[in-house]
Amino acid sequence: MSEAHLPLILPVGTRVVSRVARPASPSIAAFAVGAVGEIVEAPIDAQHRYGVRFVDGVEARLLRREFSILKVHKDLARAAPTAPLDELGLARFVMFRCVVGSRAYGLDTDASDWDRRGIYLPPAELHWSLAGVPEQLEDEATQECYWELRKFLELALKSNPNVLECLWSPLVEHATPLARELLELRGAFLSKLAYATYNGYVLSQFKKIEQGLRAGQELRWKPLMHLIRLLEAGIRIVRDGDVPVHVGERREALLAIKRGEVAFEEVNRRRLELHREFDAAFATTKLPERPDYALVDAYLIRARRAAVEFSP
Repeated sequence: MSEAHLPLILPVGTRVVSRVARPASPSIAAFAVGAVGEIVEAPIDAQHRYGVRFVDGVEARLLRREFSILKVHKDLARAAPTAPLDELGLARFVMFRCVVGSRAYGLDTDASDWDRRGIYLPPAELHWSLAGVPEQLEDEATQECYWELRKFLELALKSNPNVLECLWSPLVEHATPLARELLELRGAFLSKLAYATYNGYVLSQFKKIEQGLRAGQELRWKPLMHLIRLLEAGIRIVRDGDVPVHVGERREALLAIKRGEVAFEEVNRRRLELHREFDAAFATTKLPERPDYALVDAYLIRARRAAVEFSP
C-alpha cells in the first residue's frame, strides 16, 4: 500500500519511529529521536494522541506529527528525503506556497533560512471521512507549514499576522488558479480587527519582556525587532488598507535593534510612539468593522466544490 493511500488514523500494530525525544525524569522513562516502536492504541481522531510502545518497553503518547511510519522512514532514508509533509500523501494538494520570514521582510542575511508557508486543499473524499485531515502540515527541518484551506481562512479573518503576511508576501513560489483567486480577494480579510490583533499582541509581549528584565532574564533582541516591525505594519494596515511585508527603507533601523545596537529604553520609546500613531490611525481608518465573511464563505464553498473532483 502506498503512503498516499494509508488511512489517516493509523491502526494498532503499525511500526513507527519517533521524531521527538523525551528526557528522563523520576517518574517517566526517556526515549530518543529515532526510537522504534509500535502503535498500541489508536486515537478517536487526528487531533488526539497515539499510544506507542517502544522496543525497550517504554510507552509514550504521541501526536501524529511526532512520529513517522517506520517503512516510510526507511524508504526516505534510502532516497532523497521528501520530508514528513509527504507521509500522508497530502503535500501534492498544496495550492499555494510562498516565502515568509526574514527573506520576505527584506531583513535577511546570508545565513537566513527559507521559511515557507501556504495552503493545501484536500480532496473531498479525505475531508469528509471520519478520520478527517490535519489542520496543518509541518516540517520543522525545512521550515515549511501549510494550513488546510478552511483553517487558513479562519485565521485570516481574525487578522492573524502570520497568515495575512502569506497573502501579501512578495515571494510567491506556487499558486493554482484557486489560489490566485484568493489573492485577488485578499482585501476582504482586512478590518478593524487588525488593530486589536497587532496592537494587543505587541502590548502583551512588551509586558512579558519588562517582567523578564525585572526578573534578571536576558533580553532577546530579534523578537524585540519583530515587535517593532509588527507595530509599523499594523499602522499601515489600518491607515492604508494594505499589508506591508517588505520593510523597505526601515531595514537598517530594524537590524540595528536585532544586533543590540539600540538601547532598550530607546526601543521602548519608539514602541510607545508607534502605539500613539496606531491609535490615531485607528481613529480615522476606513476599514470596515468586520471582514467580508460572506465573500470569503462563498470562496470556500467554490473551493470545496472543486475538491470533489480530486482523486486521493
